[in-house]
Amino acid sequence: MALSSEPAEMPRQFPKLNISEVDEQVRLLAEKVFAKVLREEDSKDALSLFTVPEDCPIGQKEAKERELQKELAEQKSVETAKRKKSFKMIRSQSLSLQMPTQQDWKGPPTTSPAMSPTTPVLTGATYQPTPIPYAMPEFQRVTISGDYCAGITLEDYEQAAKSLAKALMIREKYARLAYHRFPRITSQYLGHQRADTAPPEEGLPDFHPPPLPQEDPYCLDDAPPNLDYLVRMQGGILFVYDNKKMLERQEPHSLPYPDLETYTVDMSHILALITDGPTKTYCHRRLNFLESKFSLHEMLNEMSEFKELKSNPHRDFYNVRKVDTHIHAAACMNQKHLLRFIKHTYQTEPDRIVAEKRGRKITLRQVFDSLHMDPYDLTVDSLDVHAGRQTFHRFDKFNSKYNPVGASELRDLYLKTENYLGGEYFARMVKEVARELEESKYQYSEPRLSIYGRSLEEWPNLAHWFIQHKVYSPNMRWIIQVPRIYDIFRSKKLLPNFGKMLENIFLPLFKATINPQDHRELHLFLKYVTGFDSVDDESKHSDHMFSDKSPSPDVWTSEQNPPYSYYLYYMYANIMVLNNLRRERGLSTFLFRPHCGEAGSITHLVSAFLTADNISHGLLLKKSPVLQYLYYLAQIPIAMSPLSNNSLFLEYSKNPLREFLHKGLHVSLSTDDPMQFHYTKEKQKFLGQNYYKEGPEGNDIRKTNVAQIRMAFRYETLCNELSYLSDAMKSEEITALTK
Repeated sequence: MALSSEPAEMPRQFPKLNISEVDEQVRLLAEKVFAKVLREEDSKDALSLFTVPEDCPIGQKEAKERELQKELAEQKSVETAKRKKSFKMIRSQSLSLQMPTQQDWKGPPTTSPAMSPTTPVLTGATYQPTPIPYAMPEFQRVTISGDYCAGITLEDYEQAAKSLAKALMIREKYARLAYHRFPRITSQYLGHQRADTAPPEEGLPDFHPPPLPQEDPYCLDDAPPNLDYLVRMQGGILFVYDNKKMLERQEPHSLPYPDLETYTVDMSHILALITDGPTKTYCHRRLNFLESKFSLHEMLNEMSEFKELKSNPHRDFYNVRKVDTHIHAAACMNQKHLLRFIKHTYQTEPDRIVAEKRGRKITLRQVFDSLHMDPYDLTVDSLDVHAGRQTFHRFDKFNSKYNPVGASELRDLYLKTENYLGGEYFARMVKEVARELEESKYQYSEPRLSIYGRSLEEWPNLAHWFIQHKVYSPNMRWIIQVPRIYDIFRSKKLLPNFGKMLENIFLPLFKATINPQDHRELHLFLKYVTGFDSVDDESKHSDHMFSDKSPSPDVWTSEQNPPYSYYLYYMYANIMVLNNLRRERGLSTFLFRPHCGEAGSITHLVSAFLTADNISHGLLLKKSPVLQYLYYLAQIPIAMSPLSNNSLFLEYSKNPLREFLHKGLHVSLSTDDPMQFHYTKEKQKFLGQNYYKEGPEGNDIRKTNVAQIRMAFRYETLCNELSYLSDAMKSEEITALTK
């Protein structure tokens, strides 16, 4: 969403919970999950908590026997029979409201309109049909009639549906507080939003619009006035104060500040949910149904979709706009490009001073002489920056591939922003990649640049590098990645505690937001930054169980690295406060987009479910049907990288990308650089006027080359799954009224 001229209304304060309010059983289950993961991180026994067994005939038979006994007991219950009858009435009404007619799609009906699947019916809401500016093609729909919860008891269905709805509400709370995205349709089914009152672009992040062709992208004169607020870190989170008096009275500026105890309560609910037997069974069945339903849809409508695409002139995959949202700047060029650049610099400027070692200036020729190599003899293979099978399950070897010819000297010279040349070679290569994107017309990217948290000067230096070398491109925006390597800095005595690392990462951003006149270069650079990433080897084992009793960052002084969940919470917490402050000032906000679920513990995906706008990888979702179904219902974007995973953690043939796609999860394909649409207003002319709307209403086939039939199928299927949750909540209200 583009920035508005008026500052947005601030959200309410962070709603706090007390640990004593948590059900004792929920707390014990959450502790059991963490303890199991810590003890047996990669064993099948640890994963058995979250998965539904499919490879054990004896276990399957016993499970079916238990389900059968529950079904038989339910049949004899008079009360259950009444509730089931009530459920069937609710369900039949929901199904009748979901089935669209041709009238729904062609435009505003004149009299007695049938309900469209674009909007669920909420209690007390008067439905106003939304005019649809295009004709919706007919296609064959798959419907299921009869006992809608066959194979699962009514009690289990109620329990699972209500628990899933609660988990989605928790996700929505954290997304709204940080200005992350949450599907409007999901919010409507949860009863939190009315379609006719919600702002049309609510829930989309704020990004700075690109400068016009006649404008200078490096102009430093448009910074807003200073506010002179004070900023202090408390418990790993930066608090903002209006003045010194407010600081002394400990009365922070009116922003939502996160609460660790509340977060651990919410996390406990999700952890308990993913181990709940009835919920696992329900989610497993729904996911299998989604996959089968897609196969039927494809069989029935494949030719209709193909015909729709073929009738769309001058548009195919090659000439739709694509954004590469997962690419690391240090690897944004291919091997051949890097080799060509190294040879070119050696040929044109061999006697240029490029480094200084122990007070002695070193030329480019001397660098290569010290490595006993001649650039003219280098080949793509000898450059050795390509990950092969020898890196499988060896993240250390994979990281070494960032060193050309295994030499860290060349990495520092060619792939770093801070060196003797001020990162000139790296900037030149990035600009060459940007020029190729601009020439292609249809390709855009969001490269990741690193901020390590070693010192407060990293941000000003990076902003200066960006402006000095004029790295801006209309086809690029930037993501900041924060490697989880506190333990390395602490062991080298570069940091006193983890809190100092967080302060080095976020304090310059708060200062540039509060007093942009004093930090003009950083203020300018932040216009072109869209989010943050958290990166490193997820398979690293941690012995610490993150909870409200965990030491705060300012007292985390050990050389042990904090666990993944600890990193994610404190990054989210500071991004949330920063986003609210920037929104108040009318500045762009940031998304949190961590690498998650590539390896390691399933609890990483639980943390990301609460804190992240979207994730990269998500392979471990295959291990938990509950989390997989939640990611589907919340439509959390997942950037999957089968080729990258093939070199590290998972063979290509076993990658779940295809399975996730069939089920309807919000996935994109990449080789660590996926191509997907990016929902910002600056791309409005590339996606269509209604780009921010969900379902077929937001799809303009002339721009996206995605069939309306496919969009309608995905949207109606999601509405159907969400209606199961809303029906369970309605039944609770009806049962309470009849008692």
